[in-house]
Amino acid sequence: MHVHTARCRVIYGDTDKMGIVYHANYLRWFEMGRNELFRSLGLTYKEIEAKGVLIPVAEVYAKYVQPAQYDDLLAIETCLDPKLKGGVKFDYRIKLADTDQLLVTGYTKHACLDAGGKVVRPPRFITALIHAPAGKRCDAGAAPAPAA
Repeated sequence: MHVHTARCRVIYGDTDKMGIVYHANYLRWFEMGRNELFRSLGLTYKEIEAKGVLIPVAEVYAKYVQPAQYDDLLAIETCLDPKLKGGVKFDYRIKLADTDQLLVTGYTKHACLDAGGKVVRPPRFITALIHAPAGKRCDAGAAPAPAA
């Protein structure tokens, strides 16, 4: 399983009056992480869509551990979870890049749609990426699912 780490600095516009990151911005960084993960594997979202496959978010979960603040340098660790069969699941850990302090864990689950909007199984070119071996192990998905 491949883990990719993207870096991002918190800008003033990401924060509230107290200099604390607004919670929804972590979802933007999840998106950045999955885009850069795909790119590191030699495939971009644009190329996926050109192949007639759309991957909309169907579910999102975030566990906030500690807030990021203005000017923090973040490390966004992202990996693909091979256990999900009917779609694509990304696991995330966002940490302070300089101290490894954990800020947020979470995941997003994505449906796969064809160009007509019909739900389909993940195509072979995506499942090959999901199950490709890699060096660094991803424990990002350690975030438990919310209780029902």
